[in-house]
Amino acid sequence: QVQLVESGGSLVQPGGSLRLSCAASGFSASMYLMRWYRQAPGKEREFVAYITGDGGSFTNYADSVKGRFTISRDNAKNTVYLQMNSLKPEDTAVYYCNADGARSSYWGQGTQVTVSS
Repeated sequence: QVQLVESGGSLVQPGGSLRLSCAASGFSASMYLMRWYRQAPGKEREFVAYITGDGGSFTNYADSVKGRFTISRDNAKNTVYLQMNSLKPEDTAVYYCNADGARSSYWGQGTQVTVSS
């Protein structure tokens, strides 16, 4: 069964850090372009970061998170991570993981990140 499961979301104070995980099962995430998106209440889903697959590890970030967030992958664990530092209240959202392949695309159920004092 193909599945993406995000975890690691929590309530954190401004300036704090969190690491989100996206565990893949039923397929090899190393062969997929892996992206993180987020959706804040009342707003559209927006791109956060991606990391290429199929032997590459090129990364790219939204301007709003550049320098604060880092996407990475552990192919042995079939897992992608999003390290989030210097968190701001405007980072509050549900964070989703997406696997984008040549013939298929998968989404996780999301994990809530709340940045508040």
